[in-house]
Amino acid sequence: MAKVNGQKFTVLKDKLTVVTRAGLWKVPHNTREDEIHLKIGRYRKPKEWHESEVAELDEPKSELTLTGDEFSNLIGFIQQNYEPFKDGTKAFIPLDNPYDSSVAQQVKQLLNLDDRERMLSFLVENEVIPSDLEAGLAHAKRSRAIDEFHAMLELDLTENNWQGWFEVNSWVLGTDFVKVLDERTIDTSNISDFLMQSYDGFLDIVEIKRPEGGLKFWHSSLDHRNYIPHSDLIKAITQASIYIHEVEREADSYKFFKRVGGVRTIKPRCTLIYGRSHDWNPEQQEAFRILNSSYHNLSIMTFDHVLERAKRILGHDC
Repeated sequence: MAKVNGQKFTVLKDKLTVVTRAGLWKVPHNTREDEIHLKIGRYRKPKEWHESEVAELDEPKSELTLTGDEFSNLIGFIQQNYEPFKDGTKAFIPLDNPYDSSVAQQVKQLLNLDDRERMLSFLVENEVIPSDLEAGLAHAKRSRAIDEFHAMLELDLTENNWQGWFEVNSWVLGTDFVKVLDERTIDTSNISDFLMQSYDGFLDIVEIKRPEGGLKFWHSSLDHRNYIPHSDLIKAITQASIYIHEVEREADSYKFFKRVGGVRTIKPRCTLIYGRSHDWNPEQQEAFRILNSSYHNLSIMTFDHVLERAKRILGHDC
């Protein structure tokens, strides 16, 4: 190690014609703390070479100077990574900086391993995820789903888009349902949006009609000063009633029983999700209550009702 004019230099490697050296020196500042700079370079050796002359080399093959911030960051990088990397670790999470974006990628790689069942068992058995964090993750996921629902209501989407959303977020339908069944086909002529397993273990139906697309809920004119269902809604109710009837006809079919995963069918009910209600007046809200009460095996909800239920499940203000 040689010291010249307040600077320190050292030879990192000495070859026949080239020497690699590193140098430190302090750069004073009037308005902030002094900085330590680092210079690393490879230099051609003069014919008369002595290590004490390391500071006077002036024929660089390559040279790099790091400023104070760069040098400090390099030191931090080496301190955090050198030992684990030397020991063969390809990726690790630095606990003193756990929220860096690079950490997120490593966590994703861990959680996306192919053997998902083994991964879940590992997380559960070792209590990797605390219960309060697990609940927080579920709440955050559902909050994002509500935001997505809001955004979808602004678009004229087809039923396929809504079917995909409800399949992922069946929790918005409430505690009546515990599982979306893989099977949707009732018979050769009727395919429902969803066949569901209810909380009591029996089969029920969910039918979705897109909230836009020109479908009307109430007739444009009153009947004896009362709001009455539009023909579009009557058609949807009729279709839902047919699904209920056809499912009841299949109740004793062993093939149907196997297709729906062994879920029994007794007095099936249908939830029909249809239209919007965000701009209803009090009379329309009363008419809706009366309409729904007239069916014993059919329950009608608007997309806004679903949204309000989802918010209440999460404890959001409606």
